[in-house]
Amino acid sequence: MKFTHLIVVAFATLLSLSAPARTSVASPDGNVVVTVNVDNGRLYYNVDRDGEVILNPSRLGLTLAGVPDWAEGFSVVSTSTRQERSSWEPVWGEEALIENNYNELTVELQQKKVAPGRRLRVVFRVFNDGLGFRYEFPSQQQMSDFVITDELTEFAFPEAHTSWSLPVEGIRFYEGLFRELPLDSIGWASTPVTIHTASGLSMALHEAALTDYAAMNVQATPGSPVLRAALTPWSTGEKVFVTDVRTSPWRTLIIADNDGDMMLSRIMLNLNEPCRIADTSWIKPQRYIGVWWCYHMKENTWEIGPRHGATTANVLRHMDFAARNGFGGVLVEGWNYDWASWEFSFTRPYEDFDIDSITAYGRAHGVALIGHHETGGKIANYERQMEDGFRLYRDKGMHYVKTGYVGDLLDDVERHSSQAGVRHYRHVIETAAQYEMCIDNHEPVIPTGLQRTYPNLMTQEGVRGQEWDAWNPTGGNPPSHTVTLPFTRGLAGPMDFTPVTFSFENPVMPQTRVNTTIAKQLALFVILYSPLQMASDMIEHYEANPAPLQFLVDCPTDWQRTLYPEALIGKYITVARLAKDGSTWYIAGATGDDARTARIDMSFLDADAHYLATIYRDAPGADWETNPTAILIEQRKVDATSTLYIPEGRSGGFAIKCTRVD
Repeated sequence: MKFTHLIVVAFATLLSLSAPARTSVASPDGNVVVTVNVDNGRLYYNVDRDGEVILNPSRLGLTLAGVPDWAEGFSVVSTSTRQERSSWEPVWGEEALIENNYNELTVELQQKKVAPGRRLRVVFRVFNDGLGFRYEFPSQQQMSDFVITDELTEFAFPEAHTSWSLPVEGIRFYEGLFRELPLDSIGWASTPVTIHTASGLSMALHEAALTDYAAMNVQATPGSPVLRAALTPWSTGEKVFVTDVRTSPWRTLIIADNDGDMMLSRIMLNLNEPCRIADTSWIKPQRYIGVWWCYHMKENTWEIGPRHGATTANVLRHMDFAARNGFGGVLVEGWNYDWASWEFSFTRPYEDFDIDSITAYGRAHGVALIGHHETGGKIANYERQMEDGFRLYRDKGMHYVKTGYVGDLLDDVERHSSQAGVRHYRHVIETAAQYEMCIDNHEPVIPTGLQRTYPNLMTQEGVRGQEWDAWNPTGGNPPSHTVTLPFTRGLAGPMDFTPVTFSFENPVMPQTRVNTTIAKQLALFVILYSPLQMASDMIEHYEANPAPLQFLVDCPTDWQRTLYPEALIGKYITVARLAKDGSTWYIAGATGDDARTARIDMSFLDADAHYLATIYRDAPGADWETNPTAILIEQRKVDATSTLYIPEGRSGGFAIKCTRVD
């Protein structure tokens, strides 16, 4: 990762103890304006866009343990401003170049009467498509290490806009269905919270650069559109122990004209630090398969026995399939002791899993073995063995590991999204980087853009994924779920949804099934972004469907450019992604409950060029309930003047490979 250009305009600072109590900063285009104000000793900010109120005056501050709170008696010591106009190249991503343009305001505060001499700093960065702000805790004699018991941070929306969110309680690991509710009815909710206003704006409230702090949830009060930060607590009640890291995460708000523009915002990534890994040559996006869906279908077991899935012979069979079809890796779960007791070793394979011969075979055939570290949420046990586990993988030439934390609490004590969990996940990512390991983190804390700093954090779960279609007793994921996720959980970063299941029924649990058409399954491979993208089904089902399989064989997972020709949360989505070769577009669309016809303006294609579009779409009569496997494959010649109209069945979709031919 490197900066391609950088222009920084130096600080303009006011250094008077009688600095103005009110100050403002605008986005580079002047449309988004943030005003910070001290009123009767309390600190507030408000946000406007093009003259429209986005946030009314919203309180800032923190409550502390054992010392006076950062809540009252503020006065402004100084303010400073800075401009940045830069761009950077991610190691992998949805585009090859990310613009990072903002105007920054720093407000230095003190509490002369409450705690004489004690200072707090608040920093705002305002982008054309929103803003981020954070608290900074200057090192000072009065405040070395301290404890935050609560945040007073508010988001005072002027109306109870329509929103989509997940509740904190009653859902494990963020694996839930997003609720469409007025803002004042969401209760204690996780972020991101996606918002539609009556004026037509699309917004999203989240955070960035969560590294040594509690995850930010929000709390609504019935009858009020004001949301307040509600941090995940430690088991002992404290929210944050401030030691070495002297800043909070950034609180972020995307503000866009529509859902498609909202999903193109890169505020979260831009608010994370640049890459800290000097040599990233071992971090390679890829598609992969796994010894995985067979467990959900009850055909195999994780633990050793007569139906054990992670046997040498079975893994080699999967590697042969991967090599024939251009998949870069094979994930293997259930390879290590002891899945029967959940007392895991991360270096001891089961006797029927020959890791030496498997990795050697994979190297000879260009297929990586993707390891698996399920911890059961027992992080003390994992941290004792983690480096040995990574060292084993590295010595076998492996660079990818899927981690898991199935357990209501970490070590039966702390929430996954508490500061304890955040610290653990960060420790795993940093340690993995030392051993050249890429991480696919399951049961995580919600992502906040850390992949910019540590691009070995390639993907995460934190989503109600395809596995719910295998064993959810209420019947699987509803049709609207996968056309809601890009606008909600997808805003937090790559998600390991594990799409592209071609087998729709579960003979062991007949009450559940995959609630899409086969064409929509292909579409999800492109729509639900992940640089490590798994084709989830058993290889027998791919071998039985070679024609649709070809799209997966062709489709990359790393992109030069992304755009959204059509997008409406919960209803439909069309995404177009340009491959790194610069000449091939992959276009995918999906619907929710209703059938529709997608309209795709192809003006994003190169002018005066010609393309061949290979289209995988719902056949006439395709329907997720009555005819899910009906698929039609056709070819059309297109150019930048073309408009494609593609019928989509209920919970249907399409996937297109569009290749330049001149």
